Amino acid sequence: MSTTGVFRRITLGIAFAGLMSGAAMAQSQDPTPQQQDIQQDKKDIRQDKKDLNHDRQDRNADQRDINQDKRDVRSDRKDIRQDNRDIRNDKQDIRQDNKDIRNDKTDLAKDRTDRNADQRDINRDKRELARDDAKYGVNSAQAQADRKDLHQDRVDRNQDQRDINKDRRDLNQDRRDRNQDVRDLNADRKDRNQDVKDLHNDKKDLKADRKDRNKDQKDINKDKKDLHKDRADLRKDRKHR
Repeated sequence: MSTTGVFRRITLGIAFAGLMSGAAMAQSQDPTPQQQDIQQDKKDIRQDKKDLNHDRQDRNADQRDINQDKRDVRSDRKDIRQDNRDIRNDKQDIRQDNKDIRNDKTDLAKDRTDRNADQRDINRDKRELARDDAKYGVNSAQAQADRKDLHQDRVDRNQDQRDINKDRRDLNQDRRDRNQDVRDLNADRKDRNQDVKDLHNDKKDLKADRKDRNKDQKDINKDKKDLHKDRADLRKDRKHR
């Protein structure tokens, strides 16, 4: 091998070694300020995307809460309307029960009057029967007529007593119905009041959720602006690199 060839090989080796050492030195050097800005811009962009996704998730969750609150408000209003109908019906039932009670009392008083009158007729018939038996004899026409009148008065008196017993049962039943209707009215009023409270609470929740949704939307808009700004900064830093 000639001396020229050996010298050329040595020169190429030295040059290659110089290139490798230069590359290693370049890699070991700290990034330039422009490179640092680019890295920071990329980091900011990644963070902006994360914030944007997070705020969108919050906004969507708030919207679902708003939709549920709207359904709750509609349901509460429907319940209140039904409660008011129940209350009106209960009041009507109570008025009817009180009317029935007054009628029962009137019937009871009338039947007692009839029963007392029948009892007086019975007492009178007994006296007349005793007098006619003594005056005309037990088998006389007058005595037989008195017995017949006495029997009829007893039949009437017994019927009046049955009417009185029935009036008492009706009166007691109407009082029980009236008391039950009063309890129903109180329960329906309690339900209506609770539904009104639920409606107020649901309206408050709806207002709060709308406020949260609007806040999240503002955050989304801000994140978009930050993302656009960071992307613009990245383009500017790359341009001046």
